[in-house]
Amino acid sequence: MRSTDIRSTFFDFFAARGHRRVPSSPLVPSDPTLLLANAGMNQFKPYFLGEAEPESTRLMSVQKCARTSDIENVGRTTRHATFFEMLGNFSFGDYFKAEAIEYAWRLLTDGYGLDRDRIWITVYTDDDEAHALWRGLGVPDERIQRLGMADNYWSMGVPGPCGPSSEASYDRGPAFGPEGGPAVNGERYVELWNLVFMQNLRGPGHGKDDYPIVGELPRRNIDTGLGLDRLAAILQGVDTVCETDLLAPTLRRVEELAGRGFPGRDGSEESVAFQVTAEHARSIAFLVADGVLPSNEGRGYVLRRLMRRAVHRARTLGITGPVLDAVTASVVDALGGSWPELARQRTLIEHVVRAEEEAFSRTLRTGSRLLEAAIRRTADSGGEVLPGDAAFELHDTYGFPVDLTVEAARAAGLRVDEERFAALLEEQRRRAQDGGRALRGDAVRRMDAYRALLAEHGPTRFLGYEATEAEGRTLAVLIDGVPVPAAGEGAEVELVLDATPFYAEAGGQVGDTGSLRFGNGAEVAVTGTRAEVAGCHVHHGRVVRGEVHAGLAALARVDAARRSATERSHSATHVLHAMLRRTLGDHAAQRGSLVAPGRLRFDFAHFDAVSPDELAVIERRVNDYLLADPEVRVWHTTFEEARSAGAMALFGEKYADRVRVVDIGDASRELCGGTHVGHGTQAGPVRLLGESSVGANLRRIEALTGADALRHYDHERHLLTELAGMLGARPEEAPARLAKRLAALAEARRELDRLRRERATTLAGEIADRARPRHGGWLVAEEVADLTADDLRDLAPRILERKGGTGVVVLGVRSADRANLVAALSDDLHARGVRADEVLTRPARCVGGGAGGRGRIANAGGRRPDGLPEALRVAAAEAERMLTG
Repeated sequence: MRSTDIRSTFFDFFAARGHRRVPSSPLVPSDPTLLLANAGMNQFKPYFLGEAEPESTRLMSVQKCARTSDIENVGRTTRHATFFEMLGNFSFGDYFKAEAIEYAWRLLTDGYGLDRDRIWITVYTDDDEAHALWRGLGVPDERIQRLGMADNYWSMGVPGPCGPSSEASYDRGPAFGPEGGPAVNGERYVELWNLVFMQNLRGPGHGKDDYPIVGELPRRNIDTGLGLDRLAAILQGVDTVCETDLLAPTLRRVEELAGRGFPGRDGSEESVAFQVTAEHARSIAFLVADGVLPSNEGRGYVLRRLMRRAVHRARTLGITGPVLDAVTASVVDALGGSWPELARQRTLIEHVVRAEEEAFSRTLRTGSRLLEAAIRRTADSGGEVLPGDAAFELHDTYGFPVDLTVEAARAAGLRVDEERFAALLEEQRRRAQDGGRALRGDAVRRMDAYRALLAEHGPTRFLGYEATEAEGRTLAVLIDGVPVPAAGEGAEVELVLDATPFYAEAGGQVGDTGSLRFGNGAEVAVTGTRAEVAGCHVHHGRVVRGEVHAGLAALARVDAARRSATERSHSATHVLHAMLRRTLGDHAAQRGSLVAPGRLRFDFAHFDAVSPDELAVIERRVNDYLLADPEVRVWHTTFEEARSAGAMALFGEKYADRVRVVDIGDASRELCGGTHVGHGTQAGPVRLLGESSVGANLRRIEALTGADALRHYDHERHLLTELAGMLGARPEEAPARLAKRLAALAEARRELDRLRRERATTLAGEIADRARPRHGGWLVAEEVADLTADDLRDLAPRILERKGGTGVVVLGVRSADRANLVAALSDDLHARGVRADEVLTRPARCVGGGAGGRGRIANAGGRRPDGLPEALRVAAAEAERMLTG
């Protein structure tokens, strides 16, 4: 049964039982608590937590998952992978344990035709109900094992829903290990399907593993996960997940590149290398297709680590040329039909993996040489452990992955002192943490104060979408985060109102400024507004008149002109985002922004510099789109409905179930809480100032908007007019006229260089003729005029060549504030071990400087030009001593 048939069989089975299919979420989840999607239930977490209502009480999906916790097992077991597809059926307050167990049994036995006598079951240690249900379906008691919380109990690691689980495993036979069931051997009895029965509730505790069970859920849920790779291996009769139709084409491509066949699961390092290269290629392709780019942190580091492991393992197979582009291309060819995003992002995947492999190959060459030397030193000394200090230096200084160090050491019969490596890494992290500990303590104290206000008074009502002036009541006055009874004139304060039109800095948009006027005549100039904790708007400012205290009525006035300029930038940012993706590709997604009055800064994922031509196209598209005057429309809906409607959500941002969507025409649709203009023409024009790199595969564009953009255009026009006037041309003629002048200047410089070379040749001959014979050779020591220090370095060897024989040349030149000297030796003197810098060491002091350079030519310089004659006299004496020595 091919993988496509396994998927369709699953969906047909559950569709017949009332389940609605939901598409897989991206590997980069919207949940900020997750680095990557690692389970089928990730996208349904709000439903399990009761934060949102699902569109149906019965859902099913095939979820893309990436999980590197078992990365070291890839290729060493038959079943582990860093990317896998998880088939799942879910019930939210609908059916429960009895139906879930029966569905799983029927599908495994009748749907997929698995041998009933080879299916083993595990249940939670005291889950008598699940045990009885499996027995009722005909599973004998001896093939049902009870396991503890570590194996058969599931929770999110935080307070919330949890419950026992039950797993169905398949006995692959004695060739895969000893008898004894799943509790004894996970290779022989391979886990296929995990059924989670969410029936309990964990309460507050003290850590990930210390959240006590406090009761039963009022609404019980089902979450299951059936591993497609593992099931395919069994149904297709192959030994490893790398040999199924999901990965076999990629494994064959590795065989072609290596020039030999896959040896099978023989436990050899060669077998591991084949499997790691093929399996990691699939993970790499899917991660890049979902917008992950290599970097040194977060999910970008996960991708970079996978790439480096794949390249390293390919090198051990003798593949010396590029490998990632070929193996990831085979993934796209094999799976692009089932996962269209792979085919859409084929060019991006190819570009990213090629650039990263080229960069890593350089690191690998350097690191490998150093690692080989460290391994050789350890082996020569009779040691069996590679020092953790060596591994840490390779990691910290040269960027060499520690897992590659471990693998190389293992291949050499050594092990790495990983405890010492971990200690050094922790020490480095601790030093970094200590630097900001005091600041964090202050921040915690502030947050506690604002949380207390939020708990007492509730969230601030934001009125700024409708107005820039509104009335509110003062809830608290704080100084440095500490509540105070009152604050007088000149005090720097933080004020919290029950309602405000001031926008609090969020989503890249800067906070509003303006004024607060109070019923007692006091006034505060607001210099910024921030949401210090979610829902609590804090006005930062200075008391300019009177005294403020809690309870006062306040008239809040936003600086309307500044707000309007900020809104222009924010709407322009959305359109810029859309046009970047249209020009560069869907991967060019936002990674950060600053939206300020009249200007914006936009960070986005991209693997290369944006060329001037591309930047010009993007700017033109942005302005053309705004000039068409698209309507800016704001609407509210559920998070899932917004995503289904194509709204862009920022990776890593936490969104409530009810979200605000901003449409700008039909090109831009984003989840956004910021303020915007009403129509596109109100945002323009936009002037892109340039782009730059701000990190690995992270680019930044800076731009001006509205009046600031017009002023910049005007400034550029004035500069062009001024330049044209200097060239005696009309502005439109200036570029051609300037190019002509520059060409003439370049030609003049070439002619000047030719004349200088001719003069140097003539001068070299004249000076050589003045050389003074000395015992052991000849000597030149004289001052020349109208030359630079570089000219001296060119002239001295010419004199040696012209004169021939054994000799020393010392030349000096001076200007109004500096003297320079050069000394050059004939080849035979240098061969005798004489150094040119020794000729100039003492003379350099005469001009107030020092000498530098080793070998045949040296130079010296100082800021006492009047000392040059004496310096030349001393240099001549030093040269004579060397000639006679």
